[in-house]
Amino acid sequence: MSFRTKPGRRLVRALLPVALLLLLGIGAGLFFIVRTIAHPVPHPYLVTPATFPAFSARGLKVTEETWSNSGGTQARGWLLRGAEGAPAIVLLHRYGADRSWLLNLGVKINEATNYTILWPDLRGHGENPPVSDTSFGTGEAADVTAAVAFLRNLKTSKGSPLIAERYGFYGVELGAYAALVAATRQTEGATVRALALDSVPASPDELLRFATRDRTGFDNGLLNLFMRGAARIYFLGNYENAASCGLAAQLANQRVLLLSGADAGDLRASTTSLAQCFPATANVSLRADLPVTGFTASSATGEQGDNYDRLVIEFFSQAFR
Repeated sequence: MSFRTKPGRRLVRALLPVALLLLLGIGAGLFFIVRTIAHPVPHPYLVTPATFPAFSARGLKVTEETWSNSGGTQARGWLLRGAEGAPAIVLLHRYGADRSWLLNLGVKINEATNYTILWPDLRGHGENPPVSDTSFGTGEAADVTAAVAFLRNLKTSKGSPLIAERYGFYGVELGAYAALVAATRQTEGATVRALALDSVPASPDELLRFATRDRTGFDNGLLNLFMRGAARIYFLGNYENAASCGLAAQLANQRVLLLSGADAGDLRASTTSLAQCFPATANVSLRADLPVTGFTASSATGEQGDNYDRLVIEFFSQAFR
Protein backbone atom coordinates (compact mmCIF):
# COMPACT_ATOMS: atom_id res chain seq x y z
CA MET A 1 0.00 0.00 0.00
CA SER A 2 2.74 2.45 0.91
CA PHE A 3 4.51 1.57 -2.34
CA ARG A 4 1.44 2.70 -4.29
CA THR A 5 1.10 6.05 -2.53
CA LYS A 6 4.69 7.15 -3.06
CA PRO A 7 4.31 8.00 -6.75
CA GLY A 8 1.19 10.04 -5.94
CA ARG A 9 3.01 11.96 -3.26
CA ARG A 10 5.89 12.64 -5.60
CA LEU A 11 3.46 13.93 -8.23
CA VAL A 12 1.79 16.24 -5.71
CA ARG A 13 5.16 17.55 -4.57
CA ALA A 14 6.20 18.11 -8.16
CA LEU A 15 3.00 19.91 -9.08
CA LEU A 16 2.71 22.02 -5.91
CA PRO A 17 5.33 24.62 -6.94
CA VAL A 18 3.67 24.88 -10.33
CA ALA A 19 0.27 25.39 -8.71
CA LEU A 20 1.67 28.02 -6.36
CA LEU A 21 3.31 29.86 -9.23
CA LEU A 22 0.05 29.72 -11.16
CA LEU A 23 -1.89 31.14 -8.21
CA LEU A 24 0.69 33.86 -7.72
CA GLY A 25 0.51 34.70 -11.41
CA ILE A 26 -3.29 34.93 -11.30
CA GLY A 27 -3.15 37.07 -8.16
CA ALA A 28 -0.55 39.37 -9.69
CA GLY A 29 -2.62 39.66 -12.85
CA LEU A 30 -5.77 40.55 -10.91
CA PHE A 31 -3.85 43.08 -8.82
CA PHE A 32 -2.45 44.65 -11.98
CA ILE A 33 -5.91 44.96 -13.56
CA VAL A 34 -7.43 46.47 -10.41
CA ARG A 35 -4.57 48.92 -10.08
CA THR A 36 -4.89 49.85 -13.75
CA ILE A 37 -8.62 50.56 -13.68
CA ALA A 38 -8.27 52.36 -10.32
CA HIS A 39 -6.06 54.86 -12.16
CA PRO A 40 -8.19 56.08 -15.09
CA VAL A 41 -6.29 57.17 -18.18
CA PRO A 42 -5.67 60.93 -17.81
CA HIS A 43 -6.79 63.28 -20.55
CA PRO A 44 -6.33 67.01 -21.08
CA TYR A 45 -9.36 69.04 -20.06
CA LEU A 46 -11.84 69.49 -22.90
CA VAL A 47 -12.27 73.14 -21.96
CA THR A 48 -11.18 75.31 -19.05
CA PRO A 49 -12.45 78.57 -17.54
CA ALA A 50 -9.58 80.31 -19.34
CA THR A 51 -10.93 79.26 -22.74
CA PHE A 52 -14.65 79.22 -21.90
CA PRO A 53 -15.25 83.01 -22.16
CA ALA A 54 -15.33 82.47 -25.91
CA PHE A 55 -18.69 80.77 -25.31
CA SER A 56 -20.00 82.64 -22.27
CA ALA A 57 -18.90 85.67 -20.25
CA ARG A 58 -19.78 83.78 -17.07
CA GLY A 59 -16.68 81.68 -17.61
CA LEU A 60 -14.60 84.68 -16.54
CA LYS A 61 -16.02 84.33 -13.03
CA VAL A 62 -15.11 80.65 -12.57
CA THR A 63 -12.32 80.22 -10.04
CA GLU A 64 -10.02 77.33 -9.14
CA GLU A 65 -10.58 76.20 -5.54
CA THR A 66 -9.12 73.60 -3.20
CA TRP A 67 -10.37 72.16 0.09
CA SER A 68 -9.68 69.24 2.43
CA ASN A 69 -11.44 65.89 2.40
CA SER A 70 -12.34 64.12 5.63
CA GLY A 71 -9.38 61.74 5.29
CA GLY A 72 -6.86 64.57 5.06
CA THR A 73 -6.45 64.39 1.28
CA GLN A 74 -6.93 67.43 -0.92
CA ALA A 75 -9.75 68.08 -3.35
CA ARG A 76 -10.08 70.63 -6.11
CA GLY A 77 -12.78 72.06 -8.28
CA TRP A 78 -14.05 75.02 -10.24
CA LEU A 79 -16.44 77.39 -8.51
CA LEU A 80 -18.94 79.81 -10.05
CA ARG A 81 -20.58 81.96 -7.38
CA GLY A 82 -24.28 82.69 -7.61
CA ALA A 83 -26.55 85.11 -5.83
CA GLU A 84 -26.40 85.49 -2.06
CA GLY A 85 -28.86 83.11 -0.42
CA ALA A 86 -29.33 81.04 -3.58
CA PRO A 87 -28.88 77.23 -3.61
CA ALA A 88 -25.70 75.48 -4.75
CA ILE A 89 -25.41 72.64 -7.26
CA VAL A 90 -22.53 70.15 -7.24
CA LEU A 91 -21.83 68.55 -10.64
CA LEU A 92 -20.15 65.11 -10.62
CA HIS A 93 -18.73 63.51 -13.75
CA ARG A 94 -18.58 59.84 -14.75
CA TYR A 95 -15.68 57.40 -14.54
CA GLY A 96 -12.98 58.23 -17.05
CA ALA A 97 -14.14 61.83 -17.55
CA ASP A 98 -13.39 64.97 -15.53
CA ARG A 99 -14.95 68.28 -14.46
CA SER A 100 -14.46 69.85 -17.88
CA TRP A 101 -17.12 67.52 -19.33
CA LEU A 102 -19.73 69.37 -17.26
CA LEU A 103 -18.43 72.94 -17.47
CA ASN A 104 -20.89 74.00 -20.16
CA LEU A 105 -23.88 72.52 -18.33
CA GLY A 106 -22.90 74.18 -15.05
CA VAL A 107 -22.47 77.60 -16.63
CA LYS A 108 -25.89 77.25 -18.27
CA ILE A 109 -27.48 76.39 -14.90
CA ASN A 110 -25.86 79.45 -13.36
CA GLU A 111 -27.01 81.72 -16.21
CA ALA A 112 -30.60 80.50 -15.90
CA THR A 113 -30.90 80.39 -12.09
CA ASN A 114 -28.01 82.35 -10.54
CA TYR A 115 -27.26 79.32 -8.33
CA THR A 116 -23.71 78.69 -7.15
CA ILE A 117 -22.05 75.86 -9.11
CA LEU A 118 -19.19 73.60 -8.00
CA TRP A 119 -17.39 71.20 -10.35
CA PRO A 120 -15.08 68.85 -8.40
CA ASP A 121 -12.67 66.45 -10.04
CA LEU A 122 -13.51 63.06 -8.57
CA ARG A 123 -10.52 61.26 -7.09
CA GLY A 124 -8.22 59.70 -9.67
CA HIS A 125 -9.56 61.96 -12.43
CA GLY A 126 -8.43 65.11 -14.19
CA GLU A 127 -4.94 66.37 -14.88
CA ASN A 128 -2.48 65.40 -12.11
CA PRO A 129 -5.18 64.45 -9.59
CA PRO A 130 -4.36 65.12 -5.91
CA VAL A 131 -5.75 61.66 -5.03
CA SER A 132 -4.30 59.20 -7.51
CA ASP A 133 -6.89 56.45 -7.62
CA THR A 134 -10.65 56.09 -7.73
CA SER A 135 -12.52 53.88 -5.27
CA PHE A 136 -15.61 53.39 -7.44
CA GLY A 137 -17.89 55.38 -5.17
CA THR A 138 -16.81 54.85 -1.55
CA GLY A 139 -14.21 57.60 -1.21
CA GLU A 140 -16.00 59.75 -3.77
CA ALA A 141 -19.16 59.91 -1.63
CA ALA A 142 -17.15 61.12 1.36
CA ASP A 143 -15.49 63.69 -0.90
CA VAL A 144 -18.90 65.01 -2.00
CA THR A 145 -19.79 65.54 1.66
CA ALA A 146 -16.53 67.47 2.07
CA ALA A 147 -17.41 69.55 -1.00
CA VAL A 148 -20.71 70.53 0.63
CA ALA A 149 -18.81 71.52 3.77
CA PHE A 150 -16.61 73.73 1.58
CA LEU A 151 -19.68 75.39 0.09
CA ARG A 152 -21.20 75.96 3.52
CA ASN A 153 -18.14 78.00 4.51
CA LEU A 154 -18.30 80.34 1.52
CA LYS A 155 -18.91 83.97 2.45
CA THR A 156 -20.03 87.05 0.58
CA SER A 157 -17.95 90.23 0.51
CA LYS A 158 -19.92 91.33 3.59
CA GLY A 159 -19.06 88.17 5.51
CA SER A 160 -22.49 86.54 5.39
CA PRO A 161 -23.01 82.95 4.16
CA LEU A 162 -23.23 82.69 0.38
CA ILE A 163 -25.35 79.51 0.34
CA ALA A 164 -28.74 79.30 2.05
CA GLU A 165 -28.19 75.67 3.13
CA ARG A 166 -29.98 74.26 0.08
CA TYR A 167 -28.05 71.95 -2.20
CA GLY A 168 -28.56 69.88 -5.31
CA PHE A 169 -26.44 67.15 -6.88
CA TYR A 170 -26.10 66.26 -10.53
CA GLY A 171 -24.12 63.13 -11.36
CA VAL A 172 -23.41 60.76 -14.21
CA GLU A 173 -22.65 57.06 -13.57
CA LEU A 174 -19.85 57.12 -10.93
CA GLY A 175 -20.83 60.68 -10.07
CA ALA A 176 -24.49 59.65 -9.79
CA TYR A 177 -23.65 56.85 -7.38
CA ALA A 178 -21.45 59.12 -5.26
CA ALA A 179 -24.24 61.71 -5.16
CA LEU A 180 -26.76 59.08 -4.08
CA VAL A 181 -24.55 57.89 -1.22
CA ALA A 182 -23.73 61.45 -0.13
CA ALA A 183 -27.43 62.37 -0.09
CA THR A 184 -28.03 59.68 2.55
CA ARG A 185 -25.36 61.27 4.77
CA GLN A 186 -26.79 64.75 5.09
CA THR A 187 -25.57 66.77 8.01
CA GLU A 188 -27.70 69.17 9.99
CA GLY A 189 -28.11 72.46 8.18
CA ALA A 190 -27.03 71.07 4.79
CA THR A 191 -30.19 69.91 3.07
CA VAL A 192 -29.85 68.08 -0.24
CA ARG A 193 -33.21 68.75 -1.81
CA ALA A 194 -32.70 67.79 -5.44
CA LEU A 195 -30.87 64.96 -7.21
CA ALA A 196 -30.49 64.69 -10.98
CA LEU A 197 -28.93 61.26 -11.53
CA ASP A 198 -27.93 60.10 -14.99
CA SER A 199 -27.35 56.39 -15.70
CA VAL A 200 -26.97 55.12 -12.13
CA PRO A 201 -25.10 51.82 -11.62
CA ALA A 202 -26.74 49.20 -9.43
CA SER A 203 -23.62 49.06 -7.23
CA PRO A 204 -19.87 49.72 -7.25
CA ASP A 205 -19.37 46.09 -8.28
CA GLU A 206 -21.23 46.92 -11.48
CA LEU A 207 -18.94 49.89 -12.08
CA LEU A 208 -15.96 47.62 -11.49
CA ARG A 209 -17.35 45.13 -13.99
CA PHE A 210 -17.80 47.79 -16.68
CA ALA A 211 -14.30 49.17 -16.10
CA THR A 212 -12.82 45.66 -16.29
CA ARG A 213 -14.70 44.92 -19.49
CA ASP A 214 -13.61 48.17 -21.11
CA ARG A 215 -9.97 47.67 -20.13
CA THR A 216 -9.60 43.91 -20.83
CA GLY A 217 -12.33 43.20 -23.37
CA PHE A 218 -13.67 40.35 -21.19
CA ASP A 219 -16.95 40.14 -19.31
CA ASN A 220 -17.53 36.77 -17.65
CA GLY A 221 -18.77 35.73 -14.24
CA LEU A 222 -15.59 34.08 -13.00
CA LEU A 223 -13.35 37.02 -13.86
CA ASN A 224 -15.80 39.46 -12.28
CA LEU A 225 -15.92 37.34 -9.12
CA PHE A 226 -12.14 37.36 -8.82
CA MET A 227 -12.04 41.10 -9.56
CA ARG A 228 -14.47 41.85 -6.74
CA GLY A 229 -12.28 39.97 -4.30
CA ALA A 230 -9.13 41.62 -5.63
CA ALA A 231 -10.70 45.08 -5.32
CA ARG A 232 -11.54 44.53 -1.66
CA ILE A 233 -7.94 43.53 -0.97
CA TYR A 234 -6.47 46.35 -3.06
CA PHE A 235 -8.51 49.09 -1.38
CA LEU A 236 -7.90 47.67 2.13
CA GLY A 237 -11.41 48.16 3.43
CA ASN A 238 -12.08 51.40 1.52
CA TYR A 239 -14.29 49.66 -1.01
CA GLU A 240 -17.96 49.26 -0.16
CA ASN A 241 -20.70 47.77 -2.28
CA ALA A 242 -23.94 49.30 -1.05
CA ALA A 243 -26.73 48.71 -3.57
CA SER A 244 -28.20 51.84 -5.15
CA CYS A 245 -31.71 50.56 -4.45
CA GLY A 246 -31.04 50.33 -0.72
CA LEU A 247 -29.60 53.83 -0.72
CA ALA A 248 -32.60 55.23 -2.59
CA ALA A 249 -34.94 53.72 0.00
CA GLN A 250 -33.31 55.97 2.63
CA LEU A 251 -34.27 59.21 0.85
CA ALA A 252 -37.68 60.45 1.87
CA ASN A 253 -38.29 64.07 0.86
CA GLN A 254 -36.00 64.84 -2.05
CA ARG A 255 -36.97 65.65 -5.59
CA VAL A 256 -35.25 63.17 -7.91
CA LEU A 257 -34.81 63.17 -11.67
CA LEU A 258 -33.53 59.90 -13.15
CA LEU A 259 -32.08 60.16 -16.65
CA SER A 260 -30.82 57.57 -19.11
CA GLY A 261 -31.04 56.34 -22.67
CA ALA A 262 -29.73 53.84 -25.18
CA ASP A 263 -26.18 55.24 -25.19
CA ALA A 264 -25.83 54.31 -21.48
CA GLY A 265 -25.92 50.57 -22.26
CA ASP A 266 -26.73 48.35 -19.25
CA LEU A 267 -27.05 51.40 -17.02
CA ARG A 268 -30.35 52.23 -18.66
CA ALA A 269 -31.94 49.14 -17.07
CA SER A 270 -30.43 49.78 -13.63
CA THR A 271 -31.64 53.39 -13.71
CA THR A 272 -35.15 52.36 -14.69
CA SER A 273 -35.24 49.80 -11.87
CA LEU A 274 -33.99 52.38 -9.38
CA ALA A 275 -37.15 54.45 -9.82
CA GLN A 276 -39.09 51.77 -7.89
CA CYS A 277 -36.76 51.91 -4.88
CA PHE A 278 -37.55 55.37 -3.54
CA PRO A 279 -40.18 55.72 -0.79
CA ALA A 280 -43.58 57.16 -1.63
CA THR A 281 -42.70 60.50 -0.01
CA ALA A 282 -39.96 61.16 -2.58
CA ASN A 283 -40.86 63.04 -5.75
CA VAL A 284 -39.31 60.92 -8.51
CA SER A 285 -39.38 61.48 -12.26
CA LEU A 286 -37.89 59.05 -14.77
CA ARG A 287 -36.69 59.81 -18.31
CA ALA A 288 -35.02 56.69 -19.68
CA ASP A 289 -35.76 57.36 -23.35
CA LEU A 290 -33.32 60.20 -23.98
CA PRO A 291 -31.51 60.35 -27.34
CA VAL A 292 -28.40 61.59 -25.50
CA THR A 293 -27.42 61.17 -21.85
CA GLY A 294 -24.65 62.50 -19.65
CA PHE A 295 -22.33 60.09 -21.47
CA THR A 296 -22.67 61.99 -24.72
CA ALA A 297 -24.34 65.32 -23.89
CA SER A 298 -21.01 67.15 -23.56
CA SER A 299 -20.19 66.36 -27.19
CA ALA A 300 -23.73 66.55 -28.56
CA THR A 301 -24.50 69.48 -30.79
CA GLY A 302 -27.70 71.16 -31.84
CA GLU A 303 -31.15 70.45 -30.52
CA GLN A 304 -30.49 67.16 -28.71
CA GLY A 305 -27.72 68.58 -26.53
CA ASP A 306 -29.72 71.74 -25.80
CA ASN A 307 -32.79 69.69 -24.87
CA TYR A 308 -30.79 67.62 -22.39
CA ASP A 309 -29.32 70.73 -20.75
CA ARG A 310 -32.75 72.37 -20.61
CA LEU A 311 -34.21 69.30 -18.90
CA VAL A 312 -31.61 69.47 -16.14
CA ILE A 313 -31.85 73.25 -15.76
CA GLU A 314 -35.64 73.23 -15.48
CA PHE A 315 -35.49 70.44 -12.90
CA PHE A 316 -33.18 72.36 -10.58
CA SER A 317 -35.02 75.62 -11.17
CA GLN A 318 -38.35 74.10 -10.14
CA ALA A 319 -36.90 72.00 -7.31
CA PHE A 320 -35.92 75.06 -5.29
CA ARG A 321 -38.95 77.24 -5.90
